[in-house]
Amino acid sequence: MRRRPIAWIAVELMVDAAKLVAVSDALIEAGAFSVDVADARAGTERETPIFGEPGHDPEEAFESNRVIALFASGEDLSRSLERAMAAAGLYASPDYKITEVPEQDWVRLTQNQFEPIRVSARLWIVPSWHAVPDPAAINIILDPGLAFGTGSHPTTRLCLDWLDRHLPRGCSVIDYGCGSGILAIAAAKLGATRVRGVDIDAQAVESSRYNAQRNGVIADFFNADDAPPEPADVVLANILSNPLKVLAPLLARLTVPGGRLVLSGILPPQATEVAGVYRAWFDIEPPAIDDGWVRLSGVRLG
Repeated sequence: MRRRPIAWIAVELMVDAAKLVAVSDALIEAGAFSVDVADARAGTERETPIFGEPGHDPEEAFESNRVIALFASGEDLSRSLERAMAAAGLYASPDYKITEVPEQDWVRLTQNQFEPIRVSARLWIVPSWHAVPDPAAINIILDPGLAFGTGSHPTTRLCLDWLDRHLPRGCSVIDYGCGSGILAIAAAKLGATRVRGVDIDAQAVESSRYNAQRNGVIADFFNADDAPPEPADVVLANILSNPLKVLAPLLARLTVPGGRLVLSGILPPQATEVAGVYRAWFDIEPPAIDDGWVRLSGVRLG
């Protein structure tokens, strides 16, 4: 079988918070096409809340950062990294890992990862490039773009399942951390009459607006700093456990007395602590679990 030509070289290294900005800038100056930064402790109890989360003073960087720099395959990596580390004030280069990235038809490869998803007998999630499998069903046509939320992840499925089973018709809904807008769109198609989505990522807000328009539903999407404070009958938040704990007072204010709260993005060892935080405002129900992820739900106390 013919081997695809190597188009890119990904260089992964660990950088502490004090040097993150300097190293990232220096890698770009040394020829990196892009630099991606992620919390090295994501998915663990020591993960850092998302930058700029409302109610939390934003960190300048994660405590421990996984940095991945993408270089063209012809680059002299040793020289580029040596130059970058020196420019950042690190004269002893940290350990790094190199991964070859072959040339790909990235559009086709990405699209092939997503197939129509049957949530229930009446609800489907259909990527925009696929035909609708069941025209009689409630079909959410989704173009994920750069925002999280395709319906394939267990955290999203847990929220869709709750909406399909429990959403009262005619209610108002807030999707906090809306990503692609999938939960807000599902709520509108399942009978909610006032739907709002909120996110800290401007790309997510734009993606949500596009997807809502494509589905012919009426929903408003806001940056977190500009979101109206009016509470709703149902509040959904599919994020991660640490941001959920930080957001607890805000999400409580956004839920009317007697209203429903749905939380997802929680690992089983984190569920007890997250539920404990929210019990100050909510009667928390038994958790639901899907493929190692937990959904919590509850009723706002009066």
